[in-house]
Amino acid sequence: MIVLAFADIFGKPGRRAVAAALPDLRARFSPDIILGNAENLAGGRGVNRRLFQEMIQMGFHGLTSGNHIWDNRDVYQFIDQEERLLRPANFPAPPGDACPGRGFGVIRSASGKGLFVINLMGRVFMDSVDCPFQAADRILKENPTGFPILVDMHCDATSEKYAMGWHLAGRVAAVIGSHSHVQTADERILPGGTAYITDVGMSGAFDSVIGLKPQEIIRKFVTKRPHHYQQSKENPGVSCVVIQIGPNNKATNIERLRFAVPLGGMDGEGDLE
Repeated sequence: MIVLAFADIFGKPGRRAVAAALPDLRARFSPDIILGNAENLAGGRGVNRRLFQEMIQMGFHGLTSGNHIWDNRDVYQFIDQEERLLRPANFPAPPGDACPGRGFGVIRSASGKGLFVINLMGRVFMDSVDCPFQAADRILKENPTGFPILVDMHCDATSEKYAMGWHLAGRVAAVIGSHSHVQTADERILPGGTAYITDVGMSGAFDSVIGLKPQEIIRKFVTKRPHHYQQSKENPGVSCVVIQIGPNNKATNIERLRFAVPLGGMDGEGDLE
């Protein structure tokens, strides 16, 4: 199996860049499963039904998320019914006043191949949620599967991502990081056949501060006052990884890619999506 995985796809620049790059990526790698992280699709503010469907029609088989999944209230209207959109599995879960949706499941290709995907969120410098390490252990114990397993570890601290990689080494096919928006150069195969990278990186405007216009972010750092942010549209590009998984559900290779995607002028100045 070949998995093409994107992390945070930021707003219209990210969606357009990915759409433009996908035909060549498909021709080059022939991926069985295409995954992405959806929590920044709507201009960095979550995901709505229209943009989720846009990604599915683009060719994505499943989408993970993270701490921004609830930023767009439209997600509450469809996440319970949509198995292809995951939220972190260590969010509070039903019964009771908890989070809708699911944190793991089998993502299938059109040809019927399946990938068991687990979405987790870290706790260092982030919201207080259940322990992702215990959540991973519980999910693997309670859901034995013959499918290869991929984990999206959505968190801030690189040490927490690396710890999860080593915690699951040999037990899953891949642990890939998201959330930081900056691609790391540490892709490798951990002992036991687990592909790992600390952060796959953002697809969106490369001339930005994690997707937003630099001057507005600089002003916030300098003045320490709140400011209105707009997404940048300059120099769009794509970050992704290609993971090869053998018949024993162990990874044999992980390749990191990052490249600009010339798109010409972009409309919609100030458009949140």
